[in-house]
Amino acid sequence: MSIGWIIIIIAVLALVYLISIYNKLVRLKNQFQNAFAQIEVQLKRRHDLIPNLVNTAKAYLAHESETLEAVVQARNQAAEALPKAAKDPTNTQAMEQLGGAESALTGAMGRLNVVMEAYPDLKANTNMMQLSEELTSTENRVAFSRQAYNDSVMTYNSYRQSFPPVAVAPFFGHGSDANLLEFEDSAEIQAAPKVEF
Repeated sequence: MSIGWIIIIIAVLALVYLISIYNKLVRLKNQFQNAFAQIEVQLKRRHDLIPNLVNTAKAYLAHESETLEAVVQARNQAAEALPKAAKDPTNTQAMEQLGGAESALTGAMGRLNVVMEAYPDLKANTNMMQLSEELTSTENRVAFSRQAYNDSVMTYNSYRQSFPPVAVAPFFGHGSDANLLEFEDSAEIQAAPKVEF
């Protein structure tokens, strides 16, 4: 076998290896983007449930309008931040804004739950109980989806940062790490929301 053939074989093997690196980077990126899409679905569901909860509570909490307005404002900020983060989950600023907005929404919802405790008629309302249960279920789904997303991001980042992918990833359009979705009050979020009737 001549040296020319050996060089061709080595070049072909190197090309095949580069193709496999590229394909794995694409697969891992698609996985974390899909995982974010799952979070997006749950956050949209959460954002859709909150106005119904607020409207149901309005009749009982007329003099608690400040609390209700805080919930609506926090919900609107979170709803605005979600499409920006969904457009590019690798955008650090967009992910931080989404995390902050969702943290603010969680805090506002916690204050609403405290206010609701003082109104037995409201706690006994069937619509309110159903909405609260759906919201609690959605919060659990958000936590699960966020964990799956962050796991996918970690897998992508670990592979992209390892050698030899780190040397060739920028040439394939994978020059930066993906961003984890972290909420400011992550310790509180780990616990399921407490809604008592």
